[in-house]
Amino acid sequence: MTIKGEREEHKEEKKKDYYVSERQFGAFERSFRLPDNVETDKIKAQFKNGVLTIELPKKPGSQKTEKKISISSS
Repeated sequence: MTIKGEREEHKEEKKKDYYVSERQFGAFERSFRLPDNVETDKIKAQFKNGVLTIELPKKPGSQKTEKKISISSS
C-alpha cells in the first residue's frame, strides 16, 4: 500500500511598517506491505480534521480467538 500526499502552507503578516509572506510546499509518500490476512477489496479510508484513518478488515477465520488472562494480586 502506498499513501501519497502534498502539503501547502501560506503565512501572511501585515503590519504598519512591514509585510511578510511565506509559502511552503512539500510532497510525501509512505509505502508498506499489507499482511496476507487483509481483505484488500474492503479497505476503507477517511480523511477528517487533518487525520487520515485507514480501516484494514481481516479475512473471515483469520481473527484470533479471545483469550482471558487472570490477574493475581500480591
